[in-house]
Order: sequence, then C-alpha cells, then structure tokens
Amino acid sequence: MKKILILYPHFPPSNLVGVHRARLFAQHLPSYGWEPTILTVHENYYEEKLDYNLEKLLPKNLQIVKVSAIKRFGPIGDIGLRAFRSLYKKAKELLLSKEYDFLYIPIPSFYTALLGRLLHNSTGIKYGIDYIDPWVHEFPGSKVKWSRAWWATKLANFLEPIAVQKASLITGVAENYYLPVIDRNKALENVLHGAMPYGGEINDHHSANELGIEPYLFVEKDRKFQFVYAGAMLPKAYEPLEKICRSIAANPVIFEDIEFHFIGTGKSPNDALGFNIKQLAEQYGLWNKTIFEYPARIPYLDVLVHLNNADAVFVLGSTEPHYTPSKMYQGILSCKPILAVLHEESTAAGVLVESNAGVLIKIGNENTALLENSFINGLNAFQLFYSTFNFSQVNQAIFEKYSAAAVTKELATLLDKVIEQ
Repeated sequence: MKKILILYPHFPPSNLVGVHRARLFAQHLPSYGWEPTILTVHENYYEEKLDYNLEKLLPKNLQIVKVSAIKRFGPIGDIGLRAFRSLYKKAKELLLSKEYDFLYIPIPSFYTALLGRLLHNSTGIKYGIDYIDPWVHEFPGSKVKWSRAWWATKLANFLEPIAVQKASLITGVAENYYLPVIDRNKALENVLHGAMPYGGEINDHHSANELGIEPYLFVEKDRKFQFVYAGAMLPKAYEPLEKICRSIAANPVIFEDIEFHFIGTGKSPNDALGFNIKQLAEQYGLWNKTIFEYPARIPYLDVLVHLNNADAVFVLGSTEPHYTPSKMYQGILSCKPILAVLHEESTAAGVLVESNAGVLIKIGNENTALLENSFINGLNAFQLFYSTFNFSQVNQAIFEKYSAAAVTKELATLLDKVIEQ
C-alpha cells in the first residue's frame, strides 16, 4: 500500500460540506492501493456546530491525527490560519517519520495550500492541491478599495502562485475551478490534473435510516406535494429563482397544493435567521405558503432523512453552466424523482434526461426571460412524469461514475501517475 497524508483542517464531527470530500476519499482509497492518514484540527477549536453522527460514517481503521489551534482573535477566524503552525509541525513530523508517498491538501481553507510548498521544501514530499472552491476569484465587495474583500482578493492573487508552484497534482470538483490556475502559472504547464466532483455514497443513506433519525423541519401534509432543495444557494441562482417566484405568484391555483422547502440556504452555517430566500418569497407573497426556508445548516444525515421524506427533489442551478451531475446524485440515492432548473449547457442537464430520473427545465444562454413560462410547462411535464414514476426505470448506470468509489478511483489513478513520474 502506498501512503497518502490528507491535510484538511475540518473533519467529522465538523458539519461543514468540505469534510465529505476528505471523508469519502479516505474511505475508498484503500481499495485502490492507497492507505490514507488524515491530519486535521481537533474539534474543540471548531466554531461551527458539531455532528457526532458523522463520526459513525468513518472507516474504523482510519488513522486520524488532530492538532490544536489558537483561538479566534480580531478578524482572524479562518481555521487554516489559526492552526497553520500546528499543522505544519505535525505534518513535518509525520512525513519525516513515516514513508509517505504523497501529501494532498483540499482547499479551502486556502491558506493551508501554502503548507504544501513549505513541506515540499523541508521534506521533499510531492504534493497536490484540490480545489473544492476557486481561490482567486472576485470576492463579493472586492471592488471597494481597502475593504476586507478587496484585501482578500489581493492576497489570493499574491499567495496562490507561491502555493502551487511546486505542486505535482492539481484537482478540483470541476475543471473551471482549477484550469485558470494552470493557465495563470507557467510552472504548472505540464502538471497532472483532473476534475472529480463530489461523489455520492449509498451507504450514507442506509446509515441515516439505521440511526432512526426523524424529519423535523417539516412534516408530511395531506394533499400537499413537497419538494426539497438541500444545500447552499449559488450566487447566480437568484435570477432564475426570481423568475420562478414570479411564475408561482402568477399561477396561484396551480401551486395551491405544492410546497418548496429550502434547507441550509442561509448566509452562514449556524445562523438560523440568515435568510437568503425569504425576502424574495415575501416580495411575491409566497412566504410560508409555497416557499419555506430553513437557513441554518443541519446535520448531513438529517438532510438525507428530509430528502427521503420528501415527495421529490428540487435542483436549482444558475445562469452559469458549471453544475455537475454529482449535485443530483444525492437525489437519485434518495430514490426520488427530480425537478431540475439548469443551464442548458450544464453536464447535469444531459445526464438527468438520459437517466430518466426527472424533468429538466432549461435556462437559456442568453438570459432567464423565458423561464417564467417554461417553469409552468416543466411543472406540468413533471406532474405527468411523477404519475408514472418507478425508480426501477431510472438508468442508474449513468450515475455510477459519480459515486464516491468511482470518483476516488480517478484520484488514485492520478496519484499512481504522479508516483510513476
């Protein structure tokens, strides 16, 4: 078995989305010849709510090493900064004492990417950076000079080239997250790279059922058809959502018995009042009638339970085509039909139609002007689809490459190539 050290500051019982990236890679890497060790920060230093049920999903023999961090002070709250020194010291100790073959660093926290370069210089270890989110991008408010967002943008442009210069592997959940990095940095001209979306894990759904978790955000209602959207709101999803709200408001009779429940869409993970959708729903008179929002992030397995309890899954993309099929895979694993509003060039759009897993409503290249009418047509088509829906008719093979095991196999293949070089 080759050995890989995965350095990621958050890990279960943290309930942040990124922990599943490291968790699922660690779960399946041994099947492809790689023995993982997780280097993370102790949960006593996390600021988000903890979910100890997530620890029940971890492989029993997984080696996890935890370090300390300094407490938040002033504007310094990023866990990667607060634990930077501790992570470096422990990583160096591990790399020098054991025969690790590779160091892998998913980001954010973006600052931990710098540890790859530092540890490469001090130990000679080959390292890779995995872009869960892009580092260099236009932060909201970054055009306001001297603002925090302005400084964050400047710092990202300065630090990223330093972090990636000696990398042997660059990956990401989508190509557009990391290909610009390669284009900007000549040192990466021949670097190995690959896109691996979040993988779905059927065993997680089994675990949710075995733990006996009950839905609590909403309950089944007689004569109400309930859609569930689970996850953060994409920045460019608000424009299509407004067209959808306008369509619902203009056709109250059609939507009289339909509810849309948005879970975990708030401004921050722990803020139960950090509404992102409420204002728009109120503007069109839909709040707590047709549209419901639960802003705070709830535990991962609780999300799966609510998906399992819904009548159908609602997927909302954006005016950009960067929406991967893995985002729908969770809906597929819940055995529910999907109503999806996606950019027509999204890879997820073709997969949904080809798999016969639901109904697609397209967002055009030009704008969302036609969405108000097409949403009604799409809903009518979905109602017909639902009346004859049988999960056995879904072509699940199309989604196999988006399973956690298949995605991890792609990573292992890249890792083997790095070692061969």
